Amino acid sequence: MSTQVFILCDKPKDANLIVISFRGTEPFDADDWITDFDYSWYEIPKLGKVHMGFLEALGLGSRAKASTFHEQLFMNNQNFTKLENDATIAPSESSESSTMFSDSDAHSVSDQSPESDRPNDTGSKKFKLDMPERTAYYVVRSKLKRLLNEHKDAKFVVTGHSLGGALAILFPTVLVLHEEMNVMERLLGIYTYGQPRVGNRQLGRFMEAHLEHPVPKYFRVVYSNDLVPRLPYDNKTFLFKHFGICQYYNSLYVEQNVDEEPNRNYFGLRFLIPLYLNAGWELIRSFTMGHMYGAEYEECWESVVLRVLGLFLPGISAHSPVDYVNSVRLGTERSTQMSSF
Repeated sequence: MSTQVFILCDKPKDANLIVISFRGTEPFDADDWITDFDYSWYEIPKLGKVHMGFLEALGLGSRAKASTFHEQLFMNNQNFTKLENDATIAPSESSESSTMFSDSDAHSVSDQSPESDRPNDTGSKKFKLDMPERTAYYVVRSKLKRLLNEHKDAKFVVTGHSLGGALAILFPTVLVLHEEMNVMERLLGIYTYGQPRVGNRQLGRFMEAHLEHPVPKYFRVVYSNDLVPRLPYDNKTFLFKHFGICQYYNSLYVEQNVDEEPNRNYFGLRFLIPLYLNAGWELIRSFTMGHMYGAEYEECWESVVLRVLGLFLPGISAHSPVDYVNSVRLGTERSTQMSSF
């Protein structure tokens, strides 16, 4: 219910680019944090094991009743596709278990009130889907298809930070699962920032076949000691694995392409001292960014407080979007390849 998505086109007519951006974890949203720290997985045949909390955040099932994942991923998909492609469907009576879509919708994914509470637009086609309200994936897919149909030459990019990054890679994953190849052919790229792991090695191999040819389309940006990309753990217990190209930035905003970020499970004595030294350096730097690079880089007091917390738990402050924005804008590429640990 808390999933939020921002969708834009670069031009109102004849757009070339459509951007789908999933919002990340909100600091005071309990649902987001419960999703992040749920390490359970749901196994999808031929696809692999997928983080159950992230699937739920896309509206593809409920952890309270595991059978709903199969219903949302497979059974309801057939009914929805028929509705989605039928331009002659007439409005029907509203019900609490139905979700409404409109060709002229501009509401957020979580804003799905009954039809009786909405203004009636006689110039738009509306249809209803008899399924639970938590259907972020289906709403975004429907909107994307309409935009791609409207802008014939447009391609789309999916992006997100933190939890939003996990949803950004899972959205095209489910598109592939549903054999939406006409949509996937117009995918320009996936860019995630501080993204946690979303599935096992089988999932990675499945998606690499669709995202690496003819050119790589999936780029996972990781800043320094950010804790979140190192969760859930990549070990024999949890089995979660990253895939795709990792663009790793150190604390000096120097970029290197690696297979895996250093200290991939965020523990080990040899990393302990560098973790705290980096946290101290980032706090000191926060007071000088405005002087070094201009007023637009000056950090707010909330960011400084977060860096103070990073002195006690290094890796928390490194997850801030501030460092990811700075990495992209100020980053320089190192010519030598960095070895991963």
